[in-house]
Amino acid sequence: MEPAAPSSLVELRRVSFGYGERLILRDLSLRVPRGKVTALMGASGGGKTTVLRLIGGQERAQKGEVLFDGHDVGRMDRRDLYQARRRMGMLFQFGALFTDQNVFENVAFPLREHTDLPDELIRDIVLMKLHAVGLRGARDLMPSQISGGMARRVALARAVALDPELVMYDEPFSGLDPISLGTSSQLIRQLNDAMGLTTLLVSHDLEATFALADHVIILGPGTVAAEGTPDEVRNSPDPLVHQFVNALPSGPVPFHYPAPNIEEDFGPPQGRVR
Repeated sequence: MEPAAPSSLVELRRVSFGYGERLILRDLSLRVPRGKVTALMGASGGGKTTVLRLIGGQERAQKGEVLFDGHDVGRMDRRDLYQARRRMGMLFQFGALFTDQNVFENVAFPLREHTDLPDELIRDIVLMKLHAVGLRGARDLMPSQISGGMARRVALARAVALDPELVMYDEPFSGLDPISLGTSSQLIRQLNDAMGLTTLLVSHDLEATFALADHVIILGPGTVAAEGTPDEVRNSPDPLVHQFVNALPSGPVPFHYPAPNIEEDFGPPQGRVR
């Protein structure tokens, strides 16, 4: 009998990572449960997109482990990393469609890149994925001919073209009108449940994300400030979480960027600094 799969498809264990001397994540541990929609939220610059890059192997943790299905992404060679990525889908902010390819070819790209399927089967798969996001009729249009909301849906069809186990979304609601936002949110939920996916969603849209997510993780300064169901997180006593979920201008996240003492900038000329 094979051992049962771990309850978490993705797990970070005491991960630290930074760019140059700036530490973004410090001793961060979190889990992304299988089959659920998990939202990763927090103030700008807190490391949310960096977490996605670590999971996808674009960056390597400087300390700790980034586990995908029990295997450390940071220790994978190129072959193993590419195999792991075939089990992941990624929807980039604003879609990131190839502007010189039409809708059909954008969705077909991962199938042509990672499989040896015949053109007839690729055609059927692409049309099924486009149909799932309501855009089968837009197959011949170029990205410049579709709206931002439609582009996001094409990108979603591309992200699930290989039937991945994990789909990651980087700000999927940014810049969308209310109708497109509602459509995108509904598609994320439906595809997660219908395809048995695990979803990791980075978003700043509190209302839409809390209505969608099963599990919410709020990042503080490089680590987890709170996690749980949307209601549990909303009622967290943590000051940073309270500031975030209530959109307060003052709190642990300051209004002013660190600056010299105000007397140094506005005092007598001899005391001023550039």
